[in-house]
Amino acid sequence: MIKAVIGLGNPGKQYEKTRHNIGFMVADAVVSHLKCSKKYIEKSFSHIYECHDHDVIVAKPQTYMNNSGIAVKNLIEDYKLSPDEILVIYDDLDLPLGTVKLRKKGSSGGHRGLQSIIQELKTESFPRLRIGIGRPERKEQVVEYVLSSFDKKEQLLVEKIIQHGAQCVLNVLKYGIDKSMNFCNQKIV
Repeated sequence: MIKAVIGLGNPGKQYEKTRHNIGFMVADAVVSHLKCSKKYIEKSFSHIYECHDHDVIVAKPQTYMNNSGIAVKNLIEDYKLSPDEILVIYDDLDLPLGTVKLRKKGSSGGHRGLQSIIQELKTESFPRLRIGIGRPERKEQVVEYVLSSFDKKEQLLVEKIIQHGAQCVLNVLKYGIDKSMNFCNQKIV
């Protein structure tokens, strides 16, 4: 049973609408759907929204992407959770824009935020929702690409992706991961 939904991203206005922050965007949509507390609390190096009616918290780590594991480890300790009770939402360069994949566990796939979590928790066994953002043409453009905003042509699709990601999380909370795989694992067009 998932007790914490954790969207990954970077804090600060300058990163708000970037590709790397799609985890934050989906987390915000979940907060809105669940009608969680309007005010967040600052705990475990995260912004935390308590969703009392659903016995879940939604967290947005404030440690910057590459140190997400510090916040997630503190969150697990502070709320007395196990790794299989969290659901991490993050951007994935290896999936095309519009592709969403729910997994029970796995490697970091080179994602530094996920690698930080794996390193701090000392396990790859925690659920995650991968949100495809696509890859730039040249490898040396990756940092610039993930820290750039979606362009105007992508905006409508991105909104659909965020809403699908949020609905996927709601399905996981209601039905569990196994029963949510078919719904979640889609290409959004």
